[in-house]
Amino acid sequence: MIPLISINNLTIKKGQRTLLQDINFDLVPNEAVSLIGPNGAGKTTLIRALIGTLKPSSGTIRRKTGLKIGYTPQKLLLEQLMPMPVDRFLALSGESNLAKRRDMLARCDAGKLKNARMTDLSGGEMQRVLLARALMRKPDLLILDEPTQGLDQPGEARFYALLNEVRAESGLAVFMVSHDLHVVMAESDRVICLNTHICCSGAPETVSKDPSYQELFGTRPGLALYQHSHVHSETCNHD
Repeated sequence: MIPLISINNLTIKKGQRTLLQDINFDLVPNEAVSLIGPNGAGKTTLIRALIGTLKPSSGTIRRKTGLKIGYTPQKLLLEQLMPMPVDRFLALSGESNLAKRRDMLARCDAGKLKNARMTDLSGGEMQRVLLARALMRKPDLLILDEPTQGLDQPGEARFYALLNEVRAESGLAVFMVSHDLHVVMAESDRVICLNTHICCSGAPETVSKDPSYQELFGTRPGLALYQHSHVHSETCNHD
């Protein structure tokens, strides 16, 4: 299977500070990969490198020819004086068909927001609208930075059910940053634990038992109970 993105020996520095060091992994179609790590681990830096807004200091990021990426940031900074309605914001994705935009909003549980102003949305409403806009691009890879921030538990459940539906239909891959470890273990095919370098990676049940993971997050009851049905390759790197 041809990777959507292949990262080899990626290192990113800012002055004398190393933000990421010797990062190696591939993202392949129809895989759900979660990125976890403490604050300051380099998660946002890695996402910025993946979407092309930050250049590596060394190493390479190879993207499949014609790769389409949908991206939802953790926060969207909007000018408070710009009263852009949600539907207009969706149209900026390049989709000119009004019916398609409204169908996607409805699918993301945001149909009632089509005429609302972006600046008036709650955190949870904003996340649903951002997901709708990302999916309008019909991406091969969906990159999500804390996508359920601001959603209540039923909202989270609907969010992940939608992601699973879209993956089943289109085969897109999902790369997600999350602090919700229980969700990570339940919704991921593969987990990457980052702390400037990759501490360990693999299937959720393997990572939850890894000493590097336990050193960062402790041994929390229930995190190692989830067993995924897929078969994965696993790597653990200890320093």
